[in-house]
Amino acid sequence: MPLLVAAAALKIAIVAISLGLDVFAVCIGVGMSGLDWRQKFRIGAAFAFAEVTMTLFGVLLGATAGKYLGDVAGYLGFIAITLVGGYMVWEALRGGEEAPFDLSRGWGLVLGALSVSLDSLGIGFSILFIGVPLGVSIVCIAAASILSTSMGLALGKALGARIEEYAGLWAGVILMGTGIVFAGLKLFGRG
Repeated sequence: MPLLVAAAALKIAIVAISLGLDVFAVCIGVGMSGLDWRQKFRIGAAFAFAEVTMTLFGVLLGATAGKYLGDVAGYLGFIAITLVGGYMVWEALRGGEEAPFDLSRGWGLVLGALSVSLDSLGIGFSILFIGVPLGVSIVCIAAASILSTSMGLALGKALGARIEEYAGLWAGVILMGTGIVFAGLKLFGRG
């Protein structure tokens, strides 16, 4: 019995960590712009909520739609991340008076949370079949999302302090790169 528990724990840990990797990468880019603790908390809560909600939504939609939506959902998320990054690069290069696209509040926060959580929709279709109770899975996914967000924002802040003048540009480039790399990995069967 302990071996089965260990196997189930390993399965959900792998799922939770894999879902957290895109959150981590996106948060590095977001964190480069320098955020206060309230903004970090808001982003962490929104990303965790979105990851859990999309997983539960995937469970509710069921296996019938799973294959179709699961494949498409990941690509839509990666496209959204890439477009947000492109917009941030455009804003940084343009140097206009308008505030740059803000992923820490409003529609920017909603778009950011949805873009990193679309892969959770696909996970939701199959999560009931990994042998871990749904409640335990959801808690692990939320914890991994919060941890990934915190670590990504902290690393981004450290990098942003070193390259402050170009932080907005680099944040956008990192978001674009994240979207493109993850889409490529998914396309070639590695993500």
